[in-house]
Amino acid sequence: MTSGTCLCGACRFETSAPPLGPSMCHCALCRAQSGGVWSSAYVARADLHISGPVKWFASSANARRGFCPDCGSFLFWEALDETTTSFSLGSIKNPTGIKLEKHIFTANKGDYYDITDGLPQKE
Repeated sequence: MTSGTCLCGACRFETSAPPLGPSMCHCALCRAQSGGVWSSAYVARADLHISGPVKWFASSANARRGFCPDCGSFLFWEALDETTTSFSLGSIKNPTGIKLEKHIFTANKGDYYDITDGLPQKE
């Protein structure tokens, strides 16, 4: 079972499905919302059980982001044309047992850091 919460604990999620595609996103939208890079994994939307007052924000014409309206924690990302939901790895209590596989949207990364862990980078 993988489960997580927002900072204040009002929003929670859990899944028994194995988390897929753990990655660090360097896109401008994730950087703006998280203050840096955003680490996430995904599961089928039907396999993710969310509780609490999650607020959804249409961050583009193609995707939406879920966050806690009380503490502001950025917890979820969904592409509108897909059937999966990405969830924040930072919201899971250690140990997660999850290992990052890649960095995504690296062409948009901030100029104030380097990626030096040797994982694949997708522009």
